[in-house]
Amino acid sequence: MAATLTPPDLADNADLERFGYQPVLRRKLGRYASFAAGFSFVSILTTIFQFFGFGYGFGGGGFFWTWPVVFAGQLLVALNFAELAARYPISGCIYQWSRRLAGELVGWFAGWLMIIAQIVTAAAAAIALQVVLPAIWSGFQIVGSDTALTSTSGAMNAILLGSVLLVLTTLVNVVGIGVMARINTIGVTIEIIGVLATVALFFTHPDRGPGVVFDTSTAAPGSYWAAFLVSGLMAAYVMVGFDSAGELSEETRNPRRVAPRTILTALAVSGLGGGLMLLGALMAAPSLDDGHLAAEGLAYVISAKLDSPAGKVLLACVAVAISVCTLAIQTAGSRLMFSMARDGRLPFARGLAAVHPRFGTPVLPAVVIGALGIALLLVNLGNAAIFATLAGVCIVTLYLAYLLVTLPLLVRRLKGWPGNEKLADTSLFSLGRWGVPLNALAVAWGIAMAVNLAWPRSEVYTPKGGGWWLLWAAPLFVMLAVLVGVLVHRFVSTRPAPDRVSSTPPA
Repeated sequence: MAATLTPPDLADNADLERFGYQPVLRRKLGRYASFAAGFSFVSILTTIFQFFGFGYGFGGGGFFWTWPVVFAGQLLVALNFAELAARYPISGCIYQWSRRLAGELVGWFAGWLMIIAQIVTAAAAAIALQVVLPAIWSGFQIVGSDTALTSTSGAMNAILLGSVLLVLTTLVNVVGIGVMARINTIGVTIEIIGVLATVALFFTHPDRGPGVVFDTSTAAPGSYWAAFLVSGLMAAYVMVGFDSAGELSEETRNPRRVAPRTILTALAVSGLGGGLMLLGALMAAPSLDDGHLAAEGLAYVISAKLDSPAGKVLLACVAVAISVCTLAIQTAGSRLMFSMARDGRLPFARGLAAVHPRFGTPVLPAVVIGALGIALLLVNLGNAAIFATLAGVCIVTLYLAYLLVTLPLLVRRLKGWPGNEKLADTSLFSLGRWGVPLNALAVAWGIAMAVNLAWPRSEVYTPKGGGWWLLWAAPLFVMLAVLVGVLVHRFVSTRPAPDRVSSTPPA
């Protein structure tokens, strides 16, 4: 039986119809659930746990300063996204925003690159369970005894744990946005508690003062500027996905007002919490120069400062964060895939755009992302370096997808945007006269980060040796993604009109 819609939901659905779409998803997300979607995608407890050692290994204590720099740059992007979320409250926001600013072709490639990035990121998040679960209980090491991802048994166990998680997140995504939202909000609450507990642990057990953030004695040899740029990749890997609140706009109540706020809040809370975690870990680490901090990261500091039971509770919080992070990434990706398919812009569009009459969810996109994520996990079997490289270059793809929004937006601003698209409700989020300078800075930032991420550094892409194709993995991956995208786009462009629901955005 269909749920009775409240007057606000009816107003939101009427708003969606003005963009040419029939409301088929169910509006069950409030402000906290919307915030949780973005926060769990960023998932500082997951990603800092994974990448702290990478950043410290290159930049030493001074790598801390990459965090506020990256936060400031991503805040510029988020401010522009928040303004777009107030104007276009539609699922699949990266695709929808880009196509309304620059036309169908640019919008399609923004969506295509974002889908690829989300699939790989979901697999990368799921595989992180191997870093945590066996440390909590040896019974989680089901295959062999070596827990290292670079070992055969560790890689096989990682595939098993990650696959189980992706199956579970797929089931949650299938049964409904309400179930997903409840699980995600509970998980995010646990993650926030875990972050606060970790920060409290570090700041109450310091071995040195905050001046450690100026210590570069353990940085990689050579130019510190070069080492600093490499260490900044850690923060760049972490602070993405805050746009997820926009991806779920059609399932959010009052999305024009809620989504802009939760996009900014998710990034702000992640920035503050992550910064405190980094500072606290540097202050509390037993040693800065014995190699453990670079090799083991936060796990080294936690295990040194807590007895086993309490430490395992914090590790359990990390495991929860990994799980809801994977769930949020898959949810965002499925909504993006649904949004593109609804316009007939993907192969098998009818199936991908179908919404289950009982669950109210696009089932096939969730299944496709889960299956492709599991397939990517198999790459890790005996090829951990290849998977690590793939996980890294997918972030380049994500930054390029963001650029395909911010750059067309800047061009439109210079031509007078928003013009006749000004909001009827002037209380909704708008950058006003600050739009052009903040947008220009966001574009410059996006280009700089894409270049920094993709630069063929051996210490990033071939730290243990490898072929030239691994060294140039990022630009090659992007070129391959674009080439395949050209073929797919040509295919869907030749499909008959009935396969499309709304191929042209309204003026």
